[in-house]
Amino acid sequence: MSKKLYVGNLSYGIDNRELEEMFAAHGVVESATIIMDRDTGRSKGFGFVEMRNDHEARTAISVLHGRDFNGRGLTVNEARPREERGGFGGGRRF
Repeated sequence: MSKKLYVGNLSYGIDNRELEEMFAAHGVVESATIIMDRDTGRSKGFGFVEMRNDHEARTAISVLHGRDFNGRGLTVNEARPREERGGFGGGRRF
């Protein structure tokens, strides 16, 4: 069963391909996605990587968490389930 990881404190210039390559050395990457700001189209500085299994995910966490990448210490841990935001349909408020 695949395991989803949170990757934070990323350089704003990194793209999905670079994120995937960083984790591929530690196992099979099923997906790698940088989260983008929908208004500006720029990276928010974090993303998610889905590894093939728990063992490969744990290996990636142990090797990459705290590692310097482009001058920034990476935060890598198991992704938590997304929280419900509540509200009325998630539209913008002005």
